[in-house]
Amino acid sequence: MTVSPIGSTGGGDFLGVTLAAFAAALVATQAICIRQGSREGRTTNALVVVLAVNVAVLTPAAAVTYFPAYSLTPLSVAAFAATGVVGTILGRACYYASINRIGASRTEPIKASQPLHATLIAVLLLGESVSLGHLAGIVCIVLGVAWITRETTRDRPAGGSERKWLWLMFPLGAAFLYGVEPTLAKVGFREGTPLLVGLSLKTITAIAGAIAYLQWRGVDINRPSLNSPSTLWFTAAGIANTLFLLTYYAALELTDVVVVVPIIQTSPLVIAVLSWLFLPRLERVTWQVVAAASVVVLGAGTVTIYG
Repeated sequence: MTVSPIGSTGGGDFLGVTLAAFAAALVATQAICIRQGSREGRTTNALVVVLAVNVAVLTPAAAVTYFPAYSLTPLSVAAFAATGVVGTILGRACYYASINRIGASRTEPIKASQPLHATLIAVLLLGESVSLGHLAGIVCIVLGVAWITRETTRDRPAGGSERKWLWLMFPLGAAFLYGVEPTLAKVGFREGTPLLVGLSLKTITAIAGAIAYLQWRGVDINRPSLNSPSTLWFTAAGIANTLFLLTYYAALELTDVVVVVPIIQTSPLVIAVLSWLFLPRLERVTWQVVAAASVVVLGAGTVTIYG
């Protein structure tokens, strides 16, 4: 691991940080929509609906904008297809299942351990460097995650302690999978593949893989009614997620993984506030949850300053 001294960011880095902050707000919006929709709908339907929105928006935009040259290479195709499998299918499946089981306000802070995985992988595979301040920020994130994990296992009303720890595998699994994804995306971008083309390939791979997997498992994919409240919430989540992908991947084009990914982890505090405002019957947002989310945000802020 290479540790660099504290330094300043350039214009591209500043724009990348700004886009990452917007992406964090969109993550929070998506989580609240998924939580609302999962009251009556299934998380498998949420995954398919959100992916369908991704494909419907991104693919035509990429096809028209870059026709006829899409700047794809075998390596970029493999890299972006891998992001679809790792981040979009497996990562989202864990993420949505976690929101359904332990709530958005607890899922997001636990998932905030993502920078640990993303930073280590980026340093090892991409040769990126981290500053001492950056490492301090990651320590704050870890402490916040540990705190929120403790609160989750203490106050969940149903099930024994073993069941509670099993629930935590969902957000922790999402954190690892989401941590792998940005390095794969950077590999694709280094091949010269444009943002929209890469995202389109990612989402097409994801929806095809998700549907094939669900059919192989014999899971019935209900054809959602357009008037169903859960479908409307899942569609809203899809719109938020599509905008998130655009801002997130644009940030990755402009600055390093080790800067962008931790900034996304400001979302837990936003989710805690939104859950308290809009989900009082579904989410029990305690002062401990808010405090733990604040520690995570402090860590992300430290990364922004010293990254």
